[in-house]
Amino acid sequence: MILNKAISSHKNLKPKSFVKGQAQILFGDVFDALNEIEDESVDLIFADPPYNIGKQFGTFKDTWGSDEEYANWCYEWIDICIKKLKKNGSIYVMTSTQAMPYLDLWMRKRLNVLSRIVWHYDSSGVQAKKYFGSLYEPILYCVKDSKNYTFNGADIEVEAKTGAKRKLIDYRKAVPAQYKTTKIPGNTWYIPRVRYKMAEYENHPTQKPEALLERIIKASSNKGDVVMDPFSGSFTTCAVALKLDRKAIGIEAQEDYVKIGLRRLGISDTYGAEKLKPVTKNHQHKNNKSQSLFGEEW
Repeated sequence: MILNKAISSHKNLKPKSFVKGQAQILFGDVFDALNEIEDESVDLIFADPPYNIGKQFGTFKDTWGSDEEYANWCYEWIDICIKKLKKNGSIYVMTSTQAMPYLDLWMRKRLNVLSRIVWHYDSSGVQAKKYFGSLYEPILYCVKDSKNYTFNGADIEVEAKTGAKRKLIDYRKAVPAQYKTTKIPGNTWYIPRVRYKMAEYENHPTQKPEALLERIIKASSNKGDVVMDPFSGSFTTCAVALKLDRKAIGIEAQEDYVKIGLRRLGISDTYGAEKLKPVTKNHQHKNNKSQSLFGEEW
């Protein structure tokens, strides 16, 4: 049962499809759109759903009656996403710090949890004054088969500061040599958030940075693979997937965000009689300063 009437208002309606080249946008309710995707056809899923913290996404307000209702809604779409993944597929799921324990416990019974990633960032906004404010968002990285999945570690290596800067010698080797200057990132990622007037900025309250998606897509998919985002929003996942020569499927229920996707993915520069142009004024900033009880700030 879908527990949030506002977000399921399109249920049982066939989503509208926009396709060009390696990109497809499905405009409609996430459950209806997922039913259009063939089972075991997707290599990588990145899911960044509403967090249940009161954000306004177009006509939808991100609010459920309780943590349990929100978690049950997530369980339903995650279960369908798992069916869409190939046997060697991977899925990354984000949510709020307070909701992630619900999803973690549920998903570890159905998938292999390989990493619990912390996306850390600084904040220029208002932070908590009577407790420690939140400066991170959790990401759960899971695979169907722990012995058969894609992980291109060499494609995402970063500087190994200890070895590269201090030029330390590893005497444990048969022939002592300097430590390797690059390494696969750990599970704490510092990547700045997208800010107004940045080149990649779109008019969306919870836009994720391209650098975050680039690391995930490079690590967990190969050229020609299918990457799907069931809550596309600003369509960063799909845009980065296309840049990296992957196929992209984006699902979105809000018309204004579909317009972003059409333009950003090069599917169309018009929507009806409307000319689609990049944002020139931050319309949403004033209306999206809300924080959760736990200081979650997007």
